[in-house]
Amino acid sequence: MTALQINPGQLTLAQLRASLAEGAQLRIDPAAAAGVAASAQWVRRAADGEAAVYGVNTGFGKLANQRIAHADLARLQLNLLRSHAVGVGEPLEPRVVRLVLLLKAASLARGYSGVRQEVIDVLLALYNQGITPVIPCQGSVGASGDLAPLAHLSLPLIGEGEVLFKGERMPAAPALKQAGIAPVKLSAKEGLALINGTQVSTALAIDALLACDRLFEAAVISGALTLDAARGSDGPFDPRIHAVRGQPGQIACAAAYRALMAGSDIRKSHLENDDRVQDPYCLRCQPQVMGACLDQMRHAAQVLVREANAVTDNPLVFEGELVSGGNFHAEPVALAADGLALAIAEIGAITERRIAMLVDTVVSRLPPFLTPEPGLNSGFMIVHVTAAALASENKSLAHPASVDSLPTSANQEDHVSMATFAARRLQPMLKNTAHIVAIELLAAAQGIEFLRPLRSAPELEGVLRLLRSVSPAMMQDRSLARDIEAVHHLVAAGDIGHAIESQIPELLALKLQ
Repeated sequence: MTALQINPGQLTLAQLRASLAEGAQLRIDPAAAAGVAASAQWVRRAADGEAAVYGVNTGFGKLANQRIAHADLARLQLNLLRSHAVGVGEPLEPRVVRLVLLLKAASLARGYSGVRQEVIDVLLALYNQGITPVIPCQGSVGASGDLAPLAHLSLPLIGEGEVLFKGERMPAAPALKQAGIAPVKLSAKEGLALINGTQVSTALAIDALLACDRLFEAAVISGALTLDAARGSDGPFDPRIHAVRGQPGQIACAAAYRALMAGSDIRKSHLENDDRVQDPYCLRCQPQVMGACLDQMRHAAQVLVREANAVTDNPLVFEGELVSGGNFHAEPVALAADGLALAIAEIGAITERRIAMLVDTVVSRLPPFLTPEPGLNSGFMIVHVTAAALASENKSLAHPASVDSLPTSANQEDHVSMATFAARRLQPMLKNTAHIVAIELLAAAQGIEFLRPLRSAPELEGVLRLLRSVSPAMMQDRSLARDIEAVHHLVAAGDIGHAIESQIPELLALKLQ
C-alpha cells in the first residue's frame, strides 16, 4: 500500500504516477488547514453580507444577475450539483476518477476556493476507502470547468449519485454508510467550487501521458530492433549530427539508439560490404522524429503538472476579497492534449513505415513478407495491413480538438476549449499505436530469424527473448492475432523497457521527469 502526503501546489509527476497504484492512500499536509479555514471564513462573511457575490448569493452563468435569498443559499448549492449532473456515455475508468478526486482535493486545499476542511476530507475519504464516483465520460466542453463530470463526482459527497464500491455499482448513500463516511451538508459556494475546475480533463490527459511514456520507450526499442533486422547504417546516429541541431529530444533519442545497438554481431557483419548509400527515412530519421515527439511529451508534462497544482474554480478568495476570473477555461490542457495526440500519431506513423519496409524485400533484403516460402505463405502481409489501418485511424483522431468551440449558456460562455474530449480521445490513440508497435516488434523479431546465427545487440537480445516467450517464430502461416495481443500487453505494461537488462543512462534520460 502506497502512502502519499500531498502538499497542495507541489504535486509531482512521480506522485501522480504513484497515486494510480492500487490501494494508494492520500493525506493532505496538515499545514494547509489554516489557509483552508481562513478562505472558508471569508466566504461565510460574504454570504452573510449584503453585496452580490457570484456563486455565493447569485445564480450561475447567464443567471448571475439573479439574487438568491439568504435562506436559500444551501439549497442553491444542492440544486447546482443536481442540475449539472447530466453527463452521458460510458463511465470513466476508475483509475482516472481516483486521480480526479486527488486533483480536486489538492486544488481546494490550497485555500483559495472558500470550502471547509470537511469537504476536502470527504474527497480524501472516498479515495482512501475505494469508493469511486460513477462519472459518464461525455458532456463537458472544457470551460466553466468540467461541469457535468465534476457534478457526478460531487453528488456522492452529499449521499447522492452512484459509485463503484467493492466491485459493485450502487447508490452512493449505502456505500458511504458501509464505509462510515458521513455525507457533507454544503455551505455557500462549496457546490460551485466542487464542479468548477479542470480536474477531469487534466486527469484524463495525465493518465494518457503516463501511458505514453511506456509506449514511447517500447517504440524506440522496436525501432532499434528493426534497424538491426534491416541491417541499417550506424551513421545517422553519430552524436555530432544531433549536437549541431541542438534539439534535446533528438540528442537523447540518438544516444538511446546507439546504446541499444552497441555490440550487435549483425551490424559488424555488414559494415564493410554494405552498398547502400542511405537508408529510408523511417530508419535514418528516427532520432529526429522520435526526438520531436519526446520534446512534445515533455512540454505536455510541464503544462499538465502545473495544471494538476492549479486552482481553477471561480470566484477565488484572496485575503478577504472574492475575485471572479476564468481559470476554469481548460485551454492549456486542450493544447497539451492535442500536442500529445500528434506525438502519439507520429510514433505510430513512423512505426508503420518501418513495418512496410520490413515486408518489402526490395528495401529490407529479407524474404518477401518475412516468410521463407512466399506464395504458399502470406507471412506478415496482412499484419502490415492491420498496422496501416490503425495508423490511418489515428490520423483522424489526431485532428486538434482545441480548434473547435461552441458557445454555451446562452452565449455567456462563448469560447470553450473542448479539453475533455481532447484528453479523452488519447487512450484510443495510445491503444492503436501500442498495437502498431507490437506488430513491429513481431516483424523485426521475424526478420532477425533470417539473419541467425548472428546475434543482435545484447540489449536487444533480451527483448527478443521476451518476445519469443509469448510468440514463436512464424515459418509457416498461422493466425498472429493472439501474438499481437500478447505483445501489445507487454508494450502497454512497460515490459518491453524492463527487458533491457543494463541501466543505460541514455535510455533512462528518455523517461519523463
